[in-house]
Amino acid sequence: MKLIDTIQEYDAFMFFWFMNRKHLERCVQISRWISRSGDGYLYLLLGVYCLVSGTAHDRLLLRSTLLAFLIERPLYFALKNGLRRNRPAVALKNFRSFIVPADRFSFPSGHTSAAFLVATLIGAFHPPLQPLLYGWAALVGLSRIFLGVHFPGDVLMGMTMGSSIAVLSLGVLSA
Repeated sequence: MKLIDTIQEYDAFMFFWFMNRKHLERCVQISRWISRSGDGYLYLLLGVYCLVSGTAHDRLLLRSTLLAFLIERPLYFALKNGLRRNRPAVALKNFRSFIVPADRFSFPSGHTSAAFLVATLIGAFHPPLQPLLYGWAALVGLSRIFLGVHFPGDVLMGMTMGSSIAVLSLGVLSA
């Protein structure tokens, strides 16, 4: 249990470091919009676009995305409900988040995982877009910290999980 306590202490330190960097209410407002961009609606639009476009390239992107989410979502739910790590508002005294999260536990960040999954997949099919896609995915993760609903470790795990599952999906379908 000592390792978990050390990780929690480090994560709390980093969390407060992030919290002390947002000096303006505008940062919270921007974080709300960026976070909302990772709610899933854009992923649905991506799927519809790939389905309607009819190109073989887009059909492969759609299949890769569906396979990746079929792996990622159950793993995300299993980790979140199995590890049951409390969100910052519950774990830290005298702290309130800026939004009400959709669920109780924080590890890993589902918004970050999905954003990096989609960024990795679209980036694989459209390499010139990679800097923009990964920048957006990173902002989704940071927004979750700035809104007070995730620790940095939650976001790092989401980033790793989403990217790794996307690469796995691409490997399976291109084999």
